[in-house]
Amino acid sequence: MQSHKWVKIWTVSAVLAAFGWLAGCGGSGPKLVPTGGQVTTTMSDPATCSSATGGPFSHVYVTVADVEATLDSSGNSGWQDLTPNLKTTPMQIDLLSQANTQCLLATLGDVKQLPPGNYAMIRLLLEPNSSASLVSNNACGSSAANCVVLSANNSVQTLQLSSEAQTGIKIPASQISGGQLTVAAGQAVDLDIDFNSCASIVTEGNGQYRLKPVLHAGEISTNSTSIQGTVTDSATQQPIPPGSIVVALEQPDSNGIDRVVMQTLADSNGNFVFCPLPAGNYDVVVDAISKLGVTYAATVTRGVPAGTSMGTIPLIAEPLASGQAPATIQGQVSSTGSSGAQPISVAVSALQSVTLNSNTVQVSIPLPQQSTVMPTLDTASGSGCPSGTDCASYSLVVPAANPNVGQFSSGSTSYSQSSAAVAYTVDGQATEQDTTIATCTSPDLQTSSLSSGGALDVTPGSTVTAATLAFQSCLPAS
Repeated sequence: MQSHKWVKIWTVSAVLAAFGWLAGCGGSGPKLVPTGGQVTTTMSDPATCSSATGGPFSHVYVTVADVEATLDSSGNSGWQDLTPNLKTTPMQIDLLSQANTQCLLATLGDVKQLPPGNYAMIRLLLEPNSSASLVSNNACGSSAANCVVLSANNSVQTLQLSSEAQTGIKIPASQISGGQLTVAAGQAVDLDIDFNSCASIVTEGNGQYRLKPVLHAGEISTNSTSIQGTVTDSATQQPIPPGSIVVALEQPDSNGIDRVVMQTLADSNGNFVFCPLPAGNYDVVVDAISKLGVTYAATVTRGVPAGTSMGTIPLIAEPLASGQAPATIQGQVSSTGSSGAQPISVAVSALQSVTLNSNTVQVSIPLPQQSTVMPTLDTASGSGCPSGTDCASYSLVVPAANPNVGQFSSGSTSYSQSSAAVAYTVDGQATEQDTTIATCTSPDLQTSSLSSGGALDVTPGSTVTAATLAFQSCLPAS
């Protein structure tokens, strides 16, 4: 068997199921007793960067070689194979293809027995590009198993996998809805893996494309649920002129910060859909910028249950008096290890605090000019780095306005917008390069301050520099 490279991924759906039986005593013969759960694995992806939404890719092909799960939260042992048939017959999937009516791109493998228990980690294996010959009807050609097809000229470009990813693309408990996948004896379980392919593709300085995916997972209903809606301009009540409309589904982490579970782009009519979804409530955060340069404040709709059609979601354009110009937050992240500079990856996001019914939460604000919520940086050595560190610079184009906030109501959601100073917090989540597992002493750092001191407030058209996010005692990839 050829060696495989593991790669981190954001996915929208994997359905688990399998029944095990033991022979028992009693009556005139053996008695069959259910001991496992039925497991079926599927995948889906909201296509945020497809040519249909004005994105750079017409196809993103990945070849899945295996999916595994373990009860061990450290991921060091006990891996159960969910798709053993893929080891000999890997499956190539176009992440930007049209999903079927269940919102699924593909079913991965055959039904597999899975012992009962609370599974704390899942990992996904991609076929290495060196094994392109093993891929049936390979859309990437003879030299790669994973690739992108550019919208501009239909050229096929190899999607590079990273050597650091050989131990597995892991989805830890923090990225599994409910913190675990529970498989009970004699029952079928449906698991959703969300592959945010477009946020997972990095264009490198040499023009190559590298996969640095982020995965989420969660148990779903076989009758898939969705959240859908239509984004409009609050003044005209019409679709926002063509541009970029980023929609994020968010849920609070253990620190009460709204983190992105899924994200997508609305179409030219402002329509969007997320499916299938794990049961639960979500905060829907939307922002946009039109090709005419009109910028909008984010709209935050709190407590939207899965299985909801939200109707219209209004976005408030920044006042003409302000020139409708967004603001820019720039800054730097640095990283050190036990003996000096250490390269890591950092997902950077812009947070704003919203208060509703005396409850304040920080939400992640979409960045429509970058068509994402969380750009990912790789730190490296450079002349601009603080002494003894690796570093990377970022630039976040953000609304120069406070969010428009409302509590979801099935009748009509009422929104309000604060007139206070527009304040931001820059958040950085560090990982080993090309893994999902944090390795620094403080893997999640935030700053609400300017590099020169004072609050990180913005005004239309302004550019401000945030204090450096300095990650320390980071470990090298294992």
